[in-house]
Formats: sequence, structure tokens, C-alpha cells
Amino acid sequence: MEAGLTLTGDMMLTLSVLAVTICLFVFEVVRVDIVAICVMVMLGLLGLVPGSELFDGFASNAVISIIAVMILGAGLDRTGVMSVVAKFILKVGGRTARKIIPLTSGMVGGISGLMQNVGAVALFLPVVSRISSRTEIPLSYLLMPLGFCAIMGGTLTMVGSSPLILLNDLIAASNESLPPGAETMEAFHLFDVTLIGLALLASGITYFLLLGKWLLPVRGEQLHGSPARTKTYFKDVYGIEGDVFELLVTVDSPMVGMTVGDAERLPGAPRLLGIRNTEEPRLAPPSDEMIWVGTVLGVMGTREVVGRFALDNQCRVQPHLRTFGGLFNPSRAGISEVVIPPGSKLIGQSIGEARLRKRYGISVLAINRRGEILTDDLRDQVMVTGDCLVSHSTWRDLSAVQKERDFIVATDIPKEEQRPQKVKPALLFFAISISMIIFTDFRLSIALLVGAVGMVLTGVLSMDEAYESVSWKTVFLLASLIPLGHAMERTGTAAWIAQEALDILGNMPDLAIQIMLAILATVFTLVMSNVGATTILVPIAISIALATGANPVMYALIIALSTSNAFILPTHQVNALIMGPGGYTVADFIKAGTGMSVVFLVVMLTMVNLVF
Repeated sequence: MEAGLTLTGDMMLTLSVLAVTICLFVFEVVRVDIVAICVMVMLGLLGLVPGSELFDGFASNAVISIIAVMILGAGLDRTGVMSVVAKFILKVGGRTARKIIPLTSGMVGGISGLMQNVGAVALFLPVVSRISSRTEIPLSYLLMPLGFCAIMGGTLTMVGSSPLILLNDLIAASNESLPPGAETMEAFHLFDVTLIGLALLASGITYFLLLGKWLLPVRGEQLHGSPARTKTYFKDVYGIEGDVFELLVTVDSPMVGMTVGDAERLPGAPRLLGIRNTEEPRLAPPSDEMIWVGTVLGVMGTREVVGRFALDNQCRVQPHLRTFGGLFNPSRAGISEVVIPPGSKLIGQSIGEARLRKRYGISVLAINRRGEILTDDLRDQVMVTGDCLVSHSTWRDLSAVQKERDFIVATDIPKEEQRPQKVKPALLFFAISISMIIFTDFRLSIALLVGAVGMVLTGVLSMDEAYESVSWKTVFLLASLIPLGHAMERTGTAAWIAQEALDILGNMPDLAIQIMLAILATVFTLVMSNVGATTILVPIAISIALATGANPVMYALIIALSTSNAFILPTHQVNALIMGPGGYTVADFIKAGTGMSVVFLVVMLTMVNLVF
């Protein structure tokens, strides 16, 4: 950096755009992605970035990589890989928070190292909700460690978070503006930050194990209307309890030759939700469906009720859900509430006459009629305006019901049902992408797109689902802010800010400058996007390092890592995602996040200096 650098007109314009950008991010007058697009357009109008380069961000390695990572995450989500993970956690962790928190947080942290941390948390939300309902550990006690560790897990590899994906592009841009003869900075490889990430992840888990009892709030269950509500809710409100079981109808069973409707009227009959008397198992069997020898029934009830019914009717209780395991998966089917509105054609019809199973694929378990819960002789109950039907169905069938004018679905419907038959191609192409990143010299975007395209071609995702899985808000935010970093480099603004910062810092030691940069990045990321903070601060950090003779690559990495130190406020996407389901307040994040931020800074700076 040249001594005595003075402000030019272009620098002043760039600083003005930067100041306006930060203010708009902080006060959120308009959406952050709209701000970023406006900034990009303004840079072009002011001539601070050539028009031929203004839109290069949309084709950048970082943006394409993030799109591919989101598609890969959606593919894993659709195949139900995470349901297997939930079973494993319950088997290993038992029912204690001290075992479950390290398992869930460690797993989501590890996955965050290979995909966007928001996607990893989204994958684990149904897993943790299921664990919470089975262990009766409050969801608020599990979600905050999960979210914080997902953020820290994003530092395990160079593809785990947007700032780290963006970092190599920013370093390449800085290399172009280096003076002639200066040594260029090397880009980071996939696992260059792994030791730092492991230390951060371990510190986060330890933090909650030691202090969680005092820091984590104990709140009630999820918001009313969520499909993830626990069994306690349905037991308390509707008297619906128990698990799902499979009954094999033997040759001696009196049910042979009966219809499903007849079987439901038998004394002590559990709720009959599914049947397999042909090749394919089905939910919501119609009342006139016949039961034969070898028929497998999917029923819901307590173990005692189901066992007594099986004994009385010569049926065999299967030890595992072999036939209906996929259909009864919580991400594929579950209990919901459907209201009969005024003007519905179903008013005046009984449940049996309406043939809700055959026509809509829903099995009515109970009726809430103005506070009175009806569970007996449901087939003969005549529907009236305002009836709330507690029903079991696949989420796909419920989505179809939602489009009917005769119903109002009061339950949030999860994403489309899973495709367990596509697990192998999903894992295969995910592994191919990771292998290409590790063992080949292909660019990150190409390696990740191989996996994303492979998942589409093999039917793991449809192309429409791939489009829907991408957070276009994040894409436009990142692509539109990249020109701002270029403008700061081209006009010399970053070098001038570094010069002024050095005048203020004086002859402070290297570690003190690192601490100031880390704190600055932390403050920035609490009030604006981590992508924006990284884009703005990395060029400044590199300029400061060059001026002081420090390692510019290390300073740039400190910024990219520090923009993950976003625990004090629910402004990070992960914190925003868990805030509602966990019932958290801003005070909860301040209480737990302040100490976490201090731990993060200490561990991160220590490890960066040890490794680099």
C-alpha cells in the first residue's frame, strides 16, 4: 500500500455507497436483497464498476457453489436420510439431554461443514422435534445448541458457509490489485480450516454441556397449528394416544372376510389407518375394503389396546414396522386438523356417507365440536359447520384437501413426502461431489454442480423442486454485493480505510489488530448479512496486513470466520429459523449468545495463530 494515500472522488463515492448500504442493512428499511440489487445498479450508474463486469457476480464460483449446495441439501432431505439419523440418536443417546445435545449438535455441525448451515438445521428440525416428543425434553432446550453448533460447523470446510465460499473469490480479486512484483496470495483448499472448525464446534458443545442448565430456557411446545406437535397435545386435547403397529391377519382370525368398516366396529378396536392386502400398502383404506388371510393392518393405539385386540381376533403383532415404515414416516404422513367451513357440501353428511377415506385419503380420528371431543361411532357422526376433524393422512393428500373449498386445513403442511427409494443415488452423487472437491482440481462450483445435476437426472429431485430449494434471496444478495467489494479494490477505498485504521491503531501488536478486526466483523455480522460483512471487510483486512507486514491470508480468514460469530441476536438465518419453533425471545439469544461469542473469538484467534 502506498504511503500518504489521499481521498479521490471515486473513493468518496464508494464510501458513500458503503455507508448507505450499511445503514439500510442495519435499519432494514427495505429487504436486504433489494438493498444489494440497488447497490449493484448504483455502482454501475456511478461508473465505479465497469458495465461489462457489473453482473459477473451471478456467474461467480461462490454463487454457483451456493446454488449447488442448496440443491444437494434438498436432495438429501427428500430421501429421508435424516429419519435414519433420528433413530440412531435415540438409540445411542437414550433420553437424557446430556447425551442428546452432543449427538444432535455434533451431527448437525458435521453436516454444516459440507452444506449450508441453514439447510443443515432445516434438515434436523423434524429430527429434533421427534426426539423432543419422545424424550419429553423441551424443544427450547435442544434447538439453541443445535443452531449455534450448526453455525460453528460451517467453519469445518471451505464450503460450509457463504463467507468461506466467497473468501477465495475475494482473495483472487485482491491479487489482481496487488502492486507489480508482489507475492500473490494462495487460495484455501477444502480442509485448510478443519482444525479450527473442530475446535470451535467442540467449544460450542462443551459450552452448553457446562452452562446449558443456566442459559437455556425451558419453554412450552411448538406453536399451535404445527404438524410437529407432540403426542402430548393430541392426548390432552383429543384423547388420542399410542403408537402405530402392524397386525398380520392369520387364517384363524374372525376378521377374514370382513370389511374395514366391520373390523372397526369390533370391541376394543384400535384406529385403523392403513392396509396391505395387495402388493402396495395404502393409508386411509375405504370402509368397504375387504380383509383376507395375510392382510397387514396399520393401526394406532397403546400397546395394551393393540395387544388385547390382536389376541382376541387371532392377529399377530409384527415386531417392527416393515410394511408401513415408509408411509408412517412423520415427514410423509401424520395427524392434522381440518375444519368444515360454512357452505361446505359435506355439512349434513355423516363421516361414513362422505367417504372421506376413499375420496380424500384422510382417516378421521376424532371430532372437536365446539369444545366437545367426539371419538365414538365416528362413522355415524353428521358433520356441522365448524367441526374440527382430527385426521391422519399423507401430507400429499392433505395438500390436495387444502385446495378443496369444502375444507379448511388448520395444520401447516410439511414439504412433499420423502423418496426413500432414492437414498442410494442421493448419497452417491453427494459422495461424488465431495470426492471431486477433495481429490481433483476442478473448481468448487463444477464439483458441486455434478452432484446437484446427478440428483435431478436420477429423480431424487424434479427440476422444479431444485429451483424451489434455492434461496434466491441469498443468491441475489451475494451476487449483487460482489461488485461492491470490486469497487473498494478498484478505487483504492479499501487501501485508504486500512491506512486510516493503522493511523488510529498506531503501533499496536499483531494480536491486538487481529482482535480488533474480529470484533469489527462480529459487530458487522450482527447488524447485516455475513456475506455483506465479508465482502466489505476482507479487502480492508488484506490491506491492513500488507501495510503491517502481517499474513494477509490469515487476516482475510479471521474476517471470514468472525462473520460466523452471530449468536447474540436472532439476525443470522439459522437463529431466525429456530426462534419460532423454540419459542425464543431476543433476551434468550443475548443471554446465551454473549458468552458464546466470547468463547468463539478466543478459540478462533488461538487456533488461527496456531495453524497459520
